[in-house]
Amino acid sequence: MKFDVIIIGAGASGLMAAIAAGRAGRSVLVLEQKDRAGKKILATGNGKCNFTNLLQEPHCYRSDNYDFPWKAVSRFDVHQTITLFEELGIYPKERDGYLYPNSEQAASVVEVLLLECKRVGVQFAYGEKAVKVEAPKYTIITETELPTEKTKEKSGQSKQKKYDTEKLILSTGGCASSKLGSDGSGYRLAESLGHSLVKPLPALVQLKASDKFLKTLSGVRTSAKVSVYAQDKLLSTEAGEIIFTDYGISGIPILQLSRFAAKALDCKQKVHLLIDFLPEVTKEEIITIIHKRIKQNSDKSIEEMMIGLLNHKLTYILIKEAKLDPMDKSKKLLDHEIIDLVKQIKAFRMTITDTNSFENAQVCSGGVSTKEVDEATMESKLSKNLYLTGELLDVDGTCGGYNLQWAWSSGYLAGIAAGSYSRSEAGCKLCVITHD
Repeated sequence: MKFDVIIIGAGASGLMAAIAAGRAGRSVLVLEQKDRAGKKILATGNGKCNFTNLLQEPHCYRSDNYDFPWKAVSRFDVHQTITLFEELGIYPKERDGYLYPNSEQAASVVEVLLLECKRVGVQFAYGEKAVKVEAPKYTIITETELPTEKTKEKSGQSKQKKYDTEKLILSTGGCASSKLGSDGSGYRLAESLGHSLVKPLPALVQLKASDKFLKTLSGVRTSAKVSVYAQDKLLSTEAGEIIFTDYGISGIPILQLSRFAAKALDCKQKVHLLIDFLPEVTKEEIITIIHKRIKQNSDKSIEEMMIGLLNHKLTYILIKEAKLDPMDKSKKLLDHEIIDLVKQIKAFRMTITDTNSFENAQVCSGGVSTKEVDEATMESKLSKNLYLTGELLDVDGTCGGYNLQWAWSSGYLAGIAAGSYSRSEAGCKLCVITHD
């Protein structure tokens, strides 16, 4: 079977690419190894689908090739994205710049994308895993696991099919959340076609720590400013609500920092966090606050004197980490001991040993090197008429709809480019028009 454009992967970027190529009048086939499209979209935003964000700046997108994501996103930006989705039927709801469908259902986003695919004639082949791609004119070989005769369970046997196309778009995703379809198989296909990889690592993921206080702090939520260091060099800082767990630490600031921690750990560097639990207050101001509390509550223990300032479990650990006895009378605190306690409040240290696995990660850092891809069209610089989109590439966004915006932008650019006429076709078309 032959199609003008074949897309491997029916995720966000694959569906957008299919619509763009289909609107250009091309015959389009989407190959998807799962039983339906958009599974990862359905899981975003806790099922509500934060599909983009009004705040768009270069630092929202990360890549070893720093300028690449922003150049691409600028060609199909947030306003064009909003307009397209409004045309499809999505009425956006804004929360602090975050955009959701007004239905607050991720399923709405998937449904309108599939309806548009249907309208422009896109075909889908579900349950077919692309296992090999032959070039230069692309032949895609897929495998489908067959059910047994008596049950619907997979038999372990597979059936192969072949598809031919002039233009191929790889939209397979990375290797985060493989249960949703991103199993890393796209990397192998890209490598087989000559592309190189920036090592994929978990991103937007929780961090593991080795500190003994974790069991005590597990479940504690608090606002803080968090900085990540590698070999005592500051890498990045984020602020917001953090959550202590029995294995380490989570929360949006931690997810944002995880990319930097993962890369440093992969380079065998020593990684730690410094946490400021009162970022809006200076050390000197906290010292004054503690002196005032001691004066007003001189008969209270150190632990009792601290009640109401921070979470009680957290306070206990801060006192212990300052080498103080929580049961000692607060009036006995010496000036240097108060300074030690304030240091813990303003620069609480956690030793990071690892990230959680790809299964827990929202996205990957790393992927196909963007130095090998044209940011205007997503076309491979190594293999003509091959396009790469979405998380397969070495691009990952911060929390807040940026990874979906990257998917929409890269998918649209690839679909438009793959769906456009070649120079020879355009010339023939122009000749016909001229003669008419």
